[in-house]
Amino acid sequence: MADPIRILIVDDHAVVRKGLAMVLRLEPDLEVVGEAANGRAGLEAARILNPDIVLVDLVMPEMDGQEMAPGATEVSSPCKNHDADRHRSG
Repeated sequence: MADPIRILIVDDHAVVRKGLAMVLRLEPDLEVVGEAANGRAGLEAARILNPDIVLVDLVMPEMDGQEMAPGATEVSSPCKNHDADRHRSG
């Protein structure tokens, strides 16, 4: 079996982070490696945890997802970013 896809969840709402983590952990090929409550903490977690994917809330205090996302790909080379708030736009 291939290595699981390593995921970091960054959202300022704990219930969203915990809910996403709970659902993602049901999939055997996914591994939630960490959670962060804002973009600054998310960048630090990405640097330490080196995730494959970062799920990022776009609207957060301290550093929002739009500010944080480019930095995540710089500190975690295999990292891909996904807009967790896509459903709110439009």
